[in-house]
Amino acid sequence: MSYRPTWCEVDVAAIRHNVRAFRRVFSPEVEIMAVVKADGYGHGAPVVARAALEAGATQLGVATLDEAVQLRENGLGAPILVLGPTEGRHVEEAFARKIAVTVFDADTVAAVARATERRGWGAVHLKVDTGMGRLGVRDEAELINLYRQLLAVPALRVEGLYSHLACADEADPSFSVAQHDRFRRFVTRMSQEGLPVPPLHLLNSAGALRFRGWAYRLVRIGISLYGYYPSVHVKTGEVPLRPALTWKTRVAHVKDVPPGTPISYGATYRTTEDLRILTLPVGYADGFSRLRSNRGHVLVRGRRAPIVGRVCMDQTMVAVPRHWDVQVGEEVVLLGTQGAERIDADEIAREMNTISYEVLTLIGKRVPRVSVDVEGGGEV
Repeated sequence: MSYRPTWCEVDVAAIRHNVRAFRRVFSPEVEIMAVVKADGYGHGAPVVARAALEAGATQLGVATLDEAVQLRENGLGAPILVLGPTEGRHVEEAFARKIAVTVFDADTVAAVARATERRGWGAVHLKVDTGMGRLGVRDEAELINLYRQLLAVPALRVEGLYSHLACADEADPSFSVAQHDRFRRFVTRMSQEGLPVPPLHLLNSAGALRFRGWAYRLVRIGISLYGYYPSVHVKTGEVPLRPALTWKTRVAHVKDVPPGTPISYGATYRTTEDLRILTLPVGYADGFSRLRSNRGHVLVRGRRAPIVGRVCMDQTMVAVPRHWDVQVGEEVVLLGTQGAERIDADEIAREMNTISYEVLTLIGKRVPRVSVDVEGGGEV
């Protein structure tokens, strides 16, 4: 239960719609991994995971073992891959819960071997670095050596070989093409060494929208699972997406002020006419960024109302004309649709000079998430 009138509504019907939109453009042999890291990009990982699996996703991807454990403790039994690093001392815990880990160095391979021997079960995906410069094996000979060590471990399943595209959402596809070529060289080297090639996966949301011929066995859908395109360069009508999250609050206070009235810290805004100032119980501690001070809008009665003054830790002020008879308790939309108007995460990202991913994941834990099912007609 929450006592603050600020909340997010997560439409599970939109999550299902987005999975099905990708499902339609890939062959049945291509699996979809729903990436639900960062608490489902701020939407609530268990709820998103269930909706995605209902719609045809078959695997779940997270960044950390903690996130994977949370899914298991919420009753999710689907295959889970930890995409980020897992410390060797925690690998056995992962295997005890039937969670696959990513390997890319000798220390992790050794920890995997020990944990598999003790548990009688283990699963890994081997990651190669084709140009991201983050995690992954860069040298072909090193890859072969690590892979041979993994194959020598009884009861260990090597469930995938993968990499990550760094520039799939950019206008110029050449870097992605070079990464794919590098990925193929790793695969070719495995074959030349007479080793079985594990299931391959390379595509993230942008790649899945743009390079569908590189789908292989699995595609990893992250930001687009939540209804957003990674960039304008990959936006396509072939995969229509529906944003799943709406952020709302209620008016906490209404006051009429004359011209010249300073608003909020630093008096960075002064009214130039008679206005009605609405105080909203939401601030930067909730993820409503201070970068939006004196810029951007919220939706009041289906119309845009400007943010005025500095966003505070817990409260934000907006201005409306005096003739708007807005009352305390009226619903205000911070992100989403109200009437014919819409403010989405892409618009907010432009105001903050960032990306929609950050806008969504910034929404804090003290903002409760309420699951709704628009197709089903109410809260879940």
